[in-house]
Amino acid sequence: MDTKEIYLAGGCYWGVEKYISQIKGVLQTDVGFANGDVDAPTYQQVRYENTGHAETVRVLYDPQVLSLPVLLKLFYKIIDPTSVDQQGEDVGHQYRTGVYHTDPADQPIIAQSLLELEEKIGQPLAVEACPLQSFWKAEEYHQKYLDKNPGGYCHVPLELIRWVKTVDPSRYQD
Repeated sequence: MDTKEIYLAGGCYWGVEKYISQIKGVLQTDVGFANGDVDAPTYQQVRYENTGHAETVRVLYDPQVLSLPVLLKLFYKIIDPTSVDQQGEDVGHQYRTGVYHTDPADQPIIAQSLLELEEKIGQPLAVEACPLQSFWKAEEYHQKYLDKNPGGYCHVPLELIRWVKTVDPSRYQD
């Protein structure tokens, strides 16, 4: 099976991971910290020591089922793409939004999707789009956090998490 990966930062990674993991064609998700200045940071370091990392979800997906443009459109539904360093009640540089790629062929797809999003909302975006520099997996208790803690905090509306399970990526139109 041919697989692809992309890294998505959209505020607190618990809700982003739960939502993204529900999309048909997503094979695996891991939460962690991307593009910071410290090797192998802990959650406490990222939260309190200004390491420069973004809470990020690594997404492994099947491009035969889910295209990158559709995945990105679905991701944009759960973020405020104009907010700087804040999503929901989470505030800080680690909660910025971003799309980080490992395949240079993904860069123009990402750029086009962000251009379309900016035209749609009519405001400048605050979404980073750049190559992945580093990714460090978060501690195990953060992985699948909302599965382990169903009542846990999440800035992503539960209705959207339920809705995205019903989406057919081959027919999705935003």
